Amino acid sequence: MITTRLLKVLLIFLFPFYLFAQVDQNHLKKLSYHNLQDLYFKNIGNQKKQLLYTNAYMAKAIQENNKIRKAKANYQIALFYYQSDKNKAIQYLDSVIKYSEGSNDKFFPAAAYCEKADFLKSQFKFKEAILNYNRAEKVALRTNLDYYYVVREYIAITKSEDLEEYNEALETYKECYNYYRTKDFRTEKYADDYQSVIFGIADCFKSLHNTDSTSFYNKLGYKESAITKNELFKYLFTLNEGANQILKKNYTAALDSINISLPMMIDHKDTANELAAYYYLGKAYDGLGKKEKAAENFIKVDSIYKVTKEISKEFIGGYPYLINYYKDLGEKEEQLKYITVYMNIDSILQNNYRKLNKLVKIEYDTPHLISEKENLINSLNSNIIKTRWGLGFLFLTTLSVGGFAFHQYRTKKQYRLRFEKLIRKRDTAENQKKIIDDERKIDHNKLEDIGISGEVVNQILEKLNQFEKQKEFLTSNITIQILSTTFETNSKYISKIVNVYKEKTFTQYLNDLRIEYAIHKLEADSKLRKYTIQALALEFGFNNAESFSSAFLKKTGLKPTYFIREVDLVKKI
Repeated sequence: MITTRLLKVLLIFLFPFYLFAQVDQNHLKKLSYHNLQDLYFKNIGNQKKQLLYTNAYMAKAIQENNKIRKAKANYQIALFYYQSDKNKAIQYLDSVIKYSEGSNDKFFPAAAYCEKADFLKSQFKFKEAILNYNRAEKVALRTNLDYYYVVREYIAITKSEDLEEYNEALETYKECYNYYRTKDFRTEKYADDYQSVIFGIADCFKSLHNTDSTSFYNKLGYKESAITKNELFKYLFTLNEGANQILKKNYTAALDSINISLPMMIDHKDTANELAAYYYLGKAYDGLGKKEKAAENFIKVDSIYKVTKEISKEFIGGYPYLINYYKDLGEKEEQLKYITVYMNIDSILQNNYRKLNKLVKIEYDTPHLISEKENLINSLNSNIIKTRWGLGFLFLTTLSVGGFAFHQYRTKKQYRLRFEKLIRKRDTAENQKKIIDDERKIDHNKLEDIGISGEVVNQILEKLNQFEKQKEFLTSNITIQILSTTFETNSKYISKIVNVYKEKTFTQYLNDLRIEYAIHKLEADSKLRKYTIQALALEFGFNNAESFSSAFLKKTGLKPTYFIREVDLVKKI
């Protein structure tokens, strides 16, 4: 399916790894959120400065405990992970939703729900995606009617492009179309959305093989995009009409339209629609009986797939054509190559869409080449292979079961000893901490080693003490850079002082504070022990269940689930 879903302009806020530039922190602290955001965008291409202004924005939001600003900061960080780590992006979007829920902001948390839905779609979790779109539209209906219809279009796109629910999608597109018709739809504010909705209607009609209605809306969309001088949309409507002419069997007209639009797709690096253009060129040449030209274009589809590893069910039809094309030519190697690719794509799509019960239908008869190859493999030394595999499997199974049972016994024993030791030590931990804090003095030898004045060390230690007492370590997404901005000092100073006086890295120091607090709260509060691990992670300042479990295990030698279960047993006795 030809798509109008252009890549978002990601608000790439590079989440801090280290800070290079020395700046006047007091000056940054005085800047407004608007100023910090302007400075960020004025320094696109200068990652060091962008990083600096991002940290200041987040620090300001944390210091002022401004929930909606925390939400926006987390949103920008989530978009940073758009390409690299979708699960992490979803975790930051959950933080956006948490901070902005009930805020009456025009875009939050609705935008966060939409972004989360997009990420879920990329993981083929379509039901969860629709659920998040529904949450977004409920919020937007109350706070921002224009954005409500943007969300409605997202739902229509998902239903048409992913779920093949074309009639339902068409109804939603028409609902949006009627809304935009009441607006000044040729202004910059509404033109793109209006034309995108027209495209969605045309594409749905094409999928339903209603070619006359498809042509009507393609012509309307072309006219509107020409009036507003939107070149990309103009050529998208041209490409879509080319695909529609193939359904009408007007192959020459189809070639004209597709060849006009293809250069625009290439110039804009719109690989999804470039792939669509080559596919439809292949279909058009096939309709004209030009087999070699058809094969050339289907091969180009395959070359794009090899780079992007993305292809929809609509465009895999070129592979059966190539399989039969090379079969007729007697080129077995090429035939086998495209059989292998096609079967691999089919397997991926079957797996991704299995939950929807919409499996991809195999469109070709398995060639004799594959059948002969499989028969040969199955016949050679079959008895020897079966015997060896059987004995090997039996031996490995016995060894694995025995090893697993012994490992489980040792693990349970070790866990129990660790739990008992942890409970015994916890009662004296507070007193020991007070003694250590009272006896700790500024060590002048250490001062010489780290090269920081005693006055600065005292100030930072006192601020760290307040940081601990006020439980600020429970703030999610806190970093040494954000803390240095809050403390009005240098992040390297904090790092060195934590290393020397806390005798651990900053990350270890932060995680240990959180885990020590978690141990205390879990033992004292029976309600907390009923929380999920994900909920506990957020409660104690971690971004996800995995990082909380890992830090808990590293600190105590126990998994949090085991600790909670044993505490419950002890409390019941």
